[in-house]
Amino acid sequence: MSRRQQTGTASTKHPRLLSINNYNYRRGGAEVVYAEHNRLLTDAGWDVGCFAMQHPKNDPDPNDDLFVEEIEFGNDYGPSRKILNASRVIYSFEARRKIAAMVDRTRPDIAHAHNIYHHISPAIFPELRKAGVPTVMTLHDLKLACPAYTMRVNNAVCERCKDGRIYNVVLNRCIKGSVPLSTMIMFETALHRGLRIYDNHIDRFVVPSHFLINKLVEWGWKRERFLYVPNIVDCTKHHYDDQPGKSFTFFGRLSHEKGLTTLIEAAAIARQPITLVGTGQQEAELRKRASDRNADVTFLGYQTGKDLHAAIHNSRAIVLPSTWYENAPISILEAYALGRPVIGADIGGIPEMIRHGETGEVFQSGNAAGLADCLARFAAMPDAKVAEMGRSGRAWVEQDFSPKTYIEAITDLYAQLGAPTNNDEPTTRNYAS
Repeated sequence: MSRRQQTGTASTKHPRLLSINNYNYRRGGAEVVYAEHNRLLTDAGWDVGCFAMQHPKNDPDPNDDLFVEEIEFGNDYGPSRKILNASRVIYSFEARRKIAAMVDRTRPDIAHAHNIYHHISPAIFPELRKAGVPTVMTLHDLKLACPAYTMRVNNAVCERCKDGRIYNVVLNRCIKGSVPLSTMIMFETALHRGLRIYDNHIDRFVVPSHFLINKLVEWGWKRERFLYVPNIVDCTKHHYDDQPGKSFTFFGRLSHEKGLTTLIEAAAIARQPITLVGTGQQEAELRKRASDRNADVTFLGYQTGKDLHAAIHNSRAIVLPSTWYENAPISILEAYALGRPVIGADIGGIPEMIRHGETGEVFQSGNAAGLADCLARFAAMPDAKVAEMGRSGRAWVEQDFSPKTYIEAITDLYAQLGAPTNNDEPTTRNYAS
C-alpha cells in the first residue's frame, strides 16, 4: 500500500517533496541545482523537506536531526572510523533507517534525489520504494556507468569499464591513485549493480544533457528511463551587459580535467589575455606554466556574486576548454545570461549548449592551436558582432533554460508519477514493489 493510501489525507493545497542530496548548502554545481530546485518548488506552493548529511555549513533545517552522520574523506579519522566510513560508502544502513524515519515524519508525496553517492548511499531507495514514495533522481555525472564518476583516468577520457569490466577501476587506480580506495569503489559498484538498486527503485531519471542520456543508453540503459530537463539560470538575477571586454575568461575549479593547460598554451600562441577565476589543486602548476610560456594570465582567485559577474562582464568571451565529459555546465548559462558568448571544447554536453557562430564557437578538445585560432578570431571581431552573440545567448536562456520551463517540466513529471498538484486530489497509485 502506498504512503498516500495509508494516510488518505494528503493536502490538496501543499503537495510534499522530500529533496535529497549529500550536502544541504551551495557547495558546487550539483548543490546549486538542488537548492534552486527546492526554492522553485517552494515558490510553487510545495512543502519541501530535505534529507542530507550532517555538515557544519548546511543551511538550517527543522529535520536535520535525521540527517546521516558526516563523512568527509579529507578528514583524519582513526582506523575504526575509517572502516565504518568504508562500510557506509558501500551500503549505509544508517541512511536506510533514517530515511524511513524521515518518511514517517514528513509523509512526502514524492522524493527527488540529486548527489547521494558515498555519503548517503543508494541504500535509501529500497526504503522509499517500500514506503510507496515514487522517486526521481537527477543525474549530475556519469556514476551510473563509471564507478569513478568521470570516465577519465591519467588525464584522458576512459571507457574501459564498459560491459561490466569494473575491475579496471582497480587496475587503473581511478580513485585518487589508491588501490584500497579503488577496490572499495569497485565493490560498491558491484553490490549496487547486483542488487539492481537504481534499476528497481528509481521511477525516472532527470538528465540535463542529451549527451549524458546518449552515453548511458550506449552503456546499456533504456532510453525511456530518462527525461531531458535542462539546467536553468534566472536572468532576473543576471544583469545583461552589451559592452564586451578584451580578456577571455574561465571561471570554475582549477583542475586537470578543465583543460586549463590547453587554454594557457592557446593564449601564448594567440598572444591574447586570459583570466582564470577560481581555485583548485592545479593552481600552482598553472601559474608556473603561464610564467614559462610568457602568457598573459590573470589569476583572480575565488569570486562569487557581484564580483564574479563583474569578471564575466569584463570579458570578451567565456572559455570552457574541458578535456572530460562535462554534463551540462551552468557556467555556460550564466555567461549567456550576462551577455557573453562562449568558446567551448567539443566534448560531453558542451557542444549542444553552443550555437556555433550564433552564441559562440566550438573547438576540438585538447587542441591548443585550434583554441588559439578561436581566441584570435574573437579578438579581431567587431565589438558589435561579439555583443550580437551575447544577445543571442541571453535570448536562448530566457526561452529554453528559464525557471518557468524547469518547474513546468518537473511538476508535470511528478504528476505523471502520481504526486498531487496544488489543484489535484491525492492519487491512490501504488508504487510499492
